[in-house]
Amino acid sequence: MADAPDDAVDRLYGVALDEFVPARDALARELRDEGRRGEAAAVKALAKPSVAAWAVNQAVRTQRGAARELWRAGDDLAAAQAAVLEGRGSGADLRAAGERERKAVEALVGAARGLLTSAGRDLTEATIERVRDTLHAAAIDPDAREDVAAGRVARERVPQGLFGGADAPAPARTPASRSRPARDRDQAAERAEAAERAKAVERERAVERERAARERARKQAAARVAKAERALAGAEARAAQAAERLEEARGRERDAMQALADARAELRALER
Repeated sequence: MADAPDDAVDRLYGVALDEFVPARDALARELRDEGRRGEAAAVKALAKPSVAAWAVNQAVRTQRGAARELWRAGDDLAAAQAAVLEGRGSGADLRAAGERERKAVEALVGAARGLLTSAGRDLTEATIERVRDTLHAAAIDPDAREDVAAGRVARERVPQGLFGGADAPAPARTPASRSRPARDRDQAAERAEAAERAKAVERERAVERERAARERARKQAAARVAKAERALAGAEARAAQAAERLEEARGRERDAMQALADARAELRALER
């Protein structure tokens, strides 16, 4: 199936939340009228953003500089996390990278707080927290970042990075006076803890993939049900039309039979 026009998708995810569905449906009709049925179907399938996803889109679109700072901070945090896992990173570097990433996220969260819902109310704290999670996810997860950076997020994301973005661990400082074996034990413990965190994230990611797969399957099943319902409705309409035509034909048949009977009666009367 053809993809939705890129510029059209970009415009749609930039409109006010309550305007998304009317704008999407109008564009799909326009493309269909132009004979671009594949693109029309792709546009029609675009999901309306959740409130949190919409807020992320608007914050990133209006605060380009803050968004670029978040991508840089996220790259630094990912590098610092990888260094810790490899046993060559320092706790100070990891803490600094984590703090920079948190500040970059909060700058965009602050922009999102200034947005209003379609009903004219402030975003709830629960929505703001989902905005924050999505931004943390985009900082260090390339897949999440692609949609967030484009301002085309349909559903909020959860942090999938090694340490979940916002709560990067701060390894204990090891005094220089401590013995080498003690320092080695501490570093080994830090690496083991980081590895456990990585496993936990992978489990969470697997759960998220399974949930996404179930949601895709549900949507596909719902689409098949809708298609079957449309087919049934069409068949019922055609059956009703056929029944109506049959009844009309039977009426004409009865009229013709009556006319024949009348003509025969008239003929018999004349022949006497």
